[in-house]
Amino acid sequence: MSVSVFVQTLNEEGNLPRCLGSLSWSDDVVILDSLSTDKTEAVARDFGARFYQRPYEGRAKNQNWAVENIEFKYPWVWYVDADEVTPPDLADEIQRTCSDPARTEVTYYVRRRNYFMGKWLKHGAVSDVWIARLWRPDKIRWARGANPVATIDGTTGYLENEFIHYFFSKGFVDWFERHNRYSNYEANETIKSLDASAFRLAELFSRDRIVRRNALKQLSFRLPNRPLAKFVYMYILRGGFLDGRPGLTYAVLQAIYEYMISLKVMERRRQEKGLPI
Repeated sequence: MSVSVFVQTLNEEGNLPRCLGSLSWSDDVVILDSLSTDKTEAVARDFGARFYQRPYEGRAKNQNWAVENIEFKYPWVWYVDADEVTPPDLADEIQRTCSDPARTEVTYYVRRRNYFMGKWLKHGAVSDVWIARLWRPDKIRWARGANPVATIDGTTGYLENEFIHYFFSKGFVDWFERHNRYSNYEANETIKSLDASAFRLAELFSRDRIVRRNALKQLSFRLPNRPLAKFVYMYILRGGFLDGRPGLTYAVLQAIYEYMISLKVMERRRQEKGLPI
């Protein structure tokens, strides 16, 4: 059984050739573009991809629109971002998995390897996070503006091989611009979680790794001094110091990101009380 591929883009002419070059094993690559102003469309069509466009409304909304409005050629879809590469061993595993009629899963989770400054951040970049990337379009939907959370109608599984993520491929300016947007979403999610008392201590000890990950996220919303806590977690507890200068730089950037979120939460709370910023 063949597999369709889904890619979201916004001004990705630089990243797209590397990404699409790793997807030659699929004859149904579908791109949903957020009104790019560069040569993204030309590159996509050069590689034979189907090309759709719509305004960006957040990852979850765009992904939901895709599974509800795009007719994929095959029952299974592999989702990859333009700054990511699908290695041959993972591509083989994807195709074997989707061709096995004995499997009952409707979604598979995959890990990634994050590369920064020419180095695999093996420790500090939390490469053991599992992400829903191989799915049946009729069995999955997403929520949240940034880092969407999947709601899955059916059982799930886990793939052994990892994809590669070049998450600074557009440079620091792009990273800061994106994380300024993401921090808006995360500030909103923080306030929702705090107001709803969404944290459940027992979920930290769940056998389901996805439930544990979500519980850890909910706990992080409640920690004092989130920027410092994030740095200590990534650089010391996760062993980011073993990644050298790239590990230190990335841990500092993540602490800055947490500080942006904390400032925006504080701003919202003061606004709710009618206080000046």
